[in-house]
Parts: sequence; C-alpha cells; structure tokens
Amino acid sequence: MIRTFVIVLAALGSIAAVASAKSLPPNASAARTRQADAPLGRIEPTQAPVTGQEDLGDLSQPRQVLAQFYRAINNRDLNLMAQNWDQSAEAAMDNPLGGVKRGWPEIRSVYERLFRFRSQYHFEFYDYTLHEAGDLFYVVGRERGWIEVDGTRLDLAIRTTRIFRRVKGRWLQFHHHGSIEDPNMLAAYQNAVR
Repeated sequence: MIRTFVIVLAALGSIAAVASAKSLPPNASAARTRQADAPLGRIEPTQAPVTGQEDLGDLSQPRQVLAQFYRAINNRDLNLMAQNWDQSAEAAMDNPLGGVKRGWPEIRSVYERLFRFRSQYHFEFYDYTLHEAGDLFYVVGRERGWIEVDGTRLDLAIRTTRIFRRVKGRWLQFHHHGSIEDPNMLAAYQNAVR
C-alpha cells in the first residue's frame, strides 16, 4: 500500500519534500525501528563522521550511499558523483557555491567547478540524524571541512540536508541543501572557488 509522506526539514530553514513511499516492512532494520520507536522529541545525532573512506560495501544501505557521496567529492570523482545523483530534472541543489540548481546538468557544473579548484580540500559529515521511510531517506546534520587558499587553510562549517530516493533498487540523491551561517566564511569560500 502506498502512503504519502510529507517531510518538513526545518534544520536548514524551511525545506519541504513530498514523496510517495511504501510502508515499512515488518523486518525493518534496527536503525529504522529505533527511529520509529523513539519517543516523541529528540533523536540523538550520530557524531562519527562520514568521510568517504568507509567501506562502501552494500550500496543498498543508506550510510554506504552517503559515504559514496563523500568519497566522490573528496576524490574529485565526477563519475562516482554522477552515480550518486538522480539524473532526472527533479534533482535539485541549493548550496553555497552554486545557489539553486535544478537537474543533473546544472548540479554537475557546480561539482566540475569545485573539482577544478587547484588547491586541496576535504569535507566530512557529522552530527547527523538519518531518517528512512520506505523508498526515501534523508539526513540532517553538519559538514565540516577545509580548503587551501593561497597556502592558507580556510575552515568551513556548513549545515547540510541530503535527500535520497530508491529508483530501480538504487538509492539516488535528488536534493541537497547546504548553508554557511558566517557571512565572512561564505564570502571567502565563494571567492576561492570561482
């Protein structure tokens, strides 16, 4: 039976995503059960960072797909990034480097620009919660990272949400929102990666 879930993600501002999702099977994973059985209120965030160095193993698992994204970005691997993103016109991204981009070709252009950046950089995801409902999962948390700018390291702090959906048995990212609160940090990051 198909149910309609309306998910409001308030951690990064008001983001709303509407998706049709199948009911959870009775043998839902421990992570799904813990989330579903948690009392109303706070779900404890995961502090261990996702860096992309994790074993990707079974890409049918949400955490492995999340690790695939960070492996792609930290290794400047555009082919792996393309495997992580939904290629449809429904894909959307709103992040500090590209603003609002719709569809994979526009999203790809932001990663191409970052990957051409000649200096080193690194990003990881931490302080996050993972929420799964049938053919949809999303993560809400923080990215930390750094980039080298003219021999100087610029530390970054980004509030981040990523939404994935299962398409033909594979998890694909179809929405990302990232925000840098510090206006000086945002300006320095945008100026560095033109």
